This record gives sequence, structure tokens and C-alpha cells, in this order.
Amino acid sequence: MALHPSQNVAKLIFAPTGTPKPFEPSGATGQAAQFLKAELIGGLRRAHLNPDDPIAQFHDWFRQASQPESGVGHPETCTFATAQLPSGRVSARMVYLKELDTKGFVIYSNWGTSGKARDLFGSADGSSVGNPWASLVFWWEPLERQVRVEGKVERLTAEESQAYFSTRVRGSQIGAWSSRQSVVLKPNPEILGDDGRAQLEAWVRETEQRFEGTDDIPVPDFWGGVRIVPERFEFWQGRQNRLHDRFVYDRVRGEDGVDRWTLERLSP
Repeated sequence: MALHPSQNVAKLIFAPTGTPKPFEPSGATGQAAQFLKAELIGGLRRAHLNPDDPIAQFHDWFRQASQPESGVGHPETCTFATAQLPSGRVSARMVYLKELDTKGFVIYSNWGTSGKARDLFGSADGSSVGNPWASLVFWWEPLERQVRVEGKVERLTAEESQAYFSTRVRGSQIGAWSSRQSVVLKPNPEILGDDGRAQLEAWVRETEQRFEGTDDIPVPDFWGGVRIVPERFEFWQGRQNRLHDRFVYDRVRGEDGVDRWTLERLSP
């Protein structure tokens, strides 16, 4: 079997590289941009990393990405990827990291009807089983840095979820109760031009009526936090000519029963 089989496919996009260089003809896109920031500090070295604690190392990089001068708009934004069983079909979406503790990374969402709930905890009808493995990817382009996290997901307690839920604005609390996340919205033929939005807005009105006069709205039982407990980290620093610096931490269980982290450099 050929490594690159022949395909009769019309390319709509091919190697886009952004703004043409001044000396290039109109319409040319030139060569791909180079990653050069690391050259100023001699690249990413093992000595630059915490040898024993990747969560502390992530916190250090996140703190740098959070500085106004970093140019990173929302460092808490990340891709959250899950995989459905038994098909193995993978899905990913952008989420906000809301908490980091010494155990892992916390995000909040609907765990009743969403696709990620199906992937992680299985479907209600039993057609799929839960797959607790998930990954996060943080991309801080102005710093030319990426962090990948792989681990298992665990639910937070209702008390922990309520503590965060209470910090949300009332409209977001109403929204969490109202949205049957990922459920198909049916257009109402009696409303001209409706494409299903009216059904969602009706659910919101019902929720507003339910909690009218209530200051402290409780967290829904289908909504809350999960913690991704990491088993692997990769810290990536862009380098010129795509010869990037990559370091991976893996959690290993010692003979004494204590978890430790290994740290290795990977080829780009």
C-alpha cells in the first residue's frame, strides 16, 4: 500500500501562511512562519522545568501566560477531548479551565445530556459505556507554547459544584438549568422563521418563573464540575525549522506504592 495513495480531490485550502511578505507578488503567501521566541533564551531545557511536579510547572507557565505583557488573551481557554466507546469516535470542544489544584484541572458543564457526558459516563440507554480518559490542550500562541494533559476524569461533589455555581451571574445560573445541552431543538411552525431557538427561550422563561424571587439558586443535579487527574503532561516550546522542544512527564507507581513523575525529552 502506498504511503500517499492517489486521490482525485480538489484542494480548497493548501498550506495557508497568512500575510504575504513585502517582496512577494500579490496573492502569494510565502513560507510558513517560524517560531523564534525560544531562541532568545536558548530554547526550552530540562533545567528550566520542575523535575518533580508538572502541576507546579503548569502553574508557572499559566502565570506567565496570564501577564498582560504576554499577549495571551484568555490563557484559561483550552480544548477538551473525549472518546466514545465502543466506537472510539473522538470529539473535542473549547472550554474554560475554572480551577487548578494539586490534584488536577477542573471544568464545569452539563453532565446529563451533553456529548462529553455520554463519552465519559456512558449513555442512559446503555448503547455506550463510559470512557473516563480525556485530554486538555492549551495553546498560547503569543508565547509559542503548548501544553497537553492526559488523564482520567472524576466528578466533583455537589458541595464543590455549588461553591462555584454560586459565583456565576444569575443569567448563567438560569441558563444552566434551562439548556438540555446538545438536545435537538425543534422549530415551531407557528412562529415565522423560527429555527428552534424559540424552544430554548421557552425553557428559559419556565426556569425564570421557577426561581422567581429566589436569590440562592441551587446547582442542578445534572450540572457541575469534573476534575481531570493527569497521568501525562507535555510541555511544548516552538523552535525554528519545526525542531520544537518537547518534554513529557509520565506518572509512574514506585515499588513503595508512591506515585512519582518521570521527565523525558521527545523528538519533535
